[in-house]
Amino acid sequence: MQLRKVTAASAAVLALALTATACGSDDKDDASGSGGGKKITIGIKIDQPGIGLKTPDGKYTGFDVDVATYVAKELGYDAADITFKETKSADRETSIERGDVKFIAASYSINDERLKKVDFAGPYLLAHQDILVRADDDSIKSPEDLNNKKLCSVAGSTSAQNVHDKLAPKAQLQEYGGYSECLTGLENKAVDALTTDDSILAGYASQDANKGKFKLAGFKMTNENYGIGLKKGDADLKKKINDALTKMVSDGSWKKAVDANFGPAGYKNEEAPKIGDIVK
Repeated sequence: MQLRKVTAASAAVLALALTATACGSDDKDDASGSGGGKKITIGIKIDQPGIGLKTPDGKYTGFDVDVATYVAKELGYDAADITFKETKSADRETSIERGDVKFIAASYSINDERLKKVDFAGPYLLAHQDILVRADDDSIKSPEDLNNKKLCSVAGSTSAQNVHDKLAPKAQLQEYGGYSECLTGLENKAVDALTTDDSILAGYASQDANKGKFKLAGFKMTNENYGIGLKKGDADLKKKINDALTKMVSDGSWKKAVDANFGPAGYKNEEAPKIGDIVK
């Protein structure tokens, strides 16, 4: 009789535990990537106009946001199911490895060092290091013309140093706290040029307050293959994201997103790269 009581009590405890587990799982990302009404957390930048920007009213805009939203939809998630999470450059691999995000679309260039820690779907955009100058400045026609010019980039970036070391050794490097400060310096003629990825430069120049003030030089000094970062070894999710990116290009959504986010700066984008085609 006592045995039956213990067994019944144990069964009740087990049932409660299973119920609690099932309820708790509703709030987590769907590990299969199949949607089904569950939530998904996606890593983006929130301070790069045209790429990934959180606006004062709490909305998210930019090319990477459009790409991430499209991919999530193909995985089965509605826009309301998405939580966007800021992932700074230095934190991207850790965020993926920890499972803080399902995937990352954040001007995330594919390179050998990163591939040791995470996998990439894509690429979905081929960007290049370039410079931004004032719209009325015709004195810089090649990277070598940056010699004796004041070249701005943000603190901690290697972009300006790359130009100095490889192309214009007499360039006067100026480090500012952020790209917005560089833009102000460029507009006020405190610096002569700003350098980073052309997609990022185009995003800043496309802001309403900056339209017509700046132009891209079009130097294409490096190749930056933007990919979607995800946990290493998740071949199923990688394939699903690659399929979504392929569809985004084929149905015209990719070109529409490029034009909407970069067009006002006169950004001459490359054609959409083929999946797995990494340009060195």
